[in-house]
Amino acid sequence: MTVEMRHLRCFLAIAEERNITAAAGRSNLSQPALSRTLAQLERQLGVRLVDRSTHHVELSEAGVRFEQFAFDAVRAFERALAAAGGPNVPVRLGHSWSAGTYLSAIVRAWNAKDRPCGVTVIRSTDRFAGLTSGTVDAALTRSPVDRRRFRHAVLAEEPRVVALRRDHRLARRRRLALEDLSSETLVPTRVGVTTPELWPESSRPATALEVYSVDDWLVSIASGDGFGVSVASTAVLHPHPDVRYIPLGDAPPVPLLLAWPRQGEHLAMKQFVAVATASVGT
Repeated sequence: MTVEMRHLRCFLAIAEERNITAAAGRSNLSQPALSRTLAQLERQLGVRLVDRSTHHVELSEAGVRFEQFAFDAVRAFERALAAAGGPNVPVRLGHSWSAGTYLSAIVRAWNAKDRPCGVTVIRSTDRFAGLTSGTVDAALTRSPVDRRRFRHAVLAEEPRVVALRRDHRLARRRRLALEDLSSETLVPTRVGVTTPELWPESSRPATALEVYSVDDWLVSIASGDGFGVSVASTAVLHPHPDVRYIPLGDAPPVPLLLAWPRQGEHLAMKQFVAVATASVGT
């Protein structure tokens, strides 16, 4: 057996998600199939990359060392494929579920003038929008990035909102505070940045089953499983007849980052970053 791109992609998904089930979903594989792929890679390398003995999946020391090399290899492979299309290869921009308003402004600004290349928008269900798997040239993300591997620019900061079932006892409030929600149940999302750690340790809410998409998140809230917390643009992009969004007044805002790899960046990246920053700031 030889190491193939599929082995590296599966490993990078596990390294990012720290969860076999979530990584399998991202890779469009069953959990057993992903585990077999990882085992094949470990046998070929002769080292254990992932420690499965703990409650949360963690990388071994060898896995931590291997992650950067695996990323560089996948990134180089993707860039080679893109280069086959000629000198005007588009910038591939990844995004997740609530970056739409900013995304359209960036694409409009980029297309408004003659540019060295186009831009291809790629929607992703992972928190880094394809950045850490090496499949995009840049990504709009709200998750903190590894500054050793990626550069980033802060494009905006968004206030948080609470998503409540429309008949919830708090749904008529014009504004909520963290303490108002401490006795409720939080519905977390795989790509979200709000966790119970946002609350003081003595008054953290319980958590419901984690969901993977905005549609499942809204259904869970509308069904009464709990409340959700997201950024203000989610309320604009994802309205629901049975869910009401209310400002969360005492929570810190969430930065929106444009992030891109330090190594092997797209030739038009500096210009793209400048356009994106100017378009969102205006």
